[in-house]
Amino acid sequence: MNATAAKIVHDDLEIAYASQETKAKLSNEVTSGRRKVRGYKSAEAFRSIGEAAKELGLKTHVLRFWETKFPQITPMKRADKRRFYRPEDMLTIRAIQILLHERGMTIKGAQRYLASTPVETLLSEESLNMTPVTAGKSVRDLQDVVRNAVEGGAFKAAIKEHSNVPRERLDRLLEDLTGLKSRLDEVRKTS
Repeated sequence: MNATAAKIVHDDLEIAYASQETKAKLSNEVTSGRRKVRGYKSAEAFRSIGEAAKELGLKTHVLRFWETKFPQITPMKRADKRRFYRPEDMLTIRAIQILLHERGMTIKGAQRYLASTPVETLLSEESLNMTPVTAGKSVRDLQDVVRNAVEGGAFKAAIKEHSNVPRERLDRLLEDLTGLKSRLDEVRKTS
């Protein structure tokens, strides 16, 4: 396991935990004569399916489903069939979550990506620094994203970066996007 990737995922998961003040209050709760600390486990600790789901902001049935679709997720199973996720499993699940939820890939696309790219590569700092563009839920949000991309010069920067792409093709793509923007303007006027 890549130490950098483990640190990144650990930091991501730590965000889901309560603040230091809340942790201190919770650690003072007494249950059956023992102190009960809730909400914190080290990055190396194994996690039950409920704990894993809570840390990643997912539902348990989603983790079970992903186990059927992604052979990279291999939780340890006890004799009573309870699942325990190792730190490597947590990294893999986080990578899948990034691909499906943040980058908007399909399950098949994520499967192909993970088959050709190690999880550590996806979780490396360079990959995490890439900010995905989200279109939003409404036509207006989509229109704003297109307008910002056109006005912000993202296309011109892409032309410079990928100078081996034929200029004619980029011009056609820009025309198509401008046409889409016009259509969105029309839809916006009617709504």
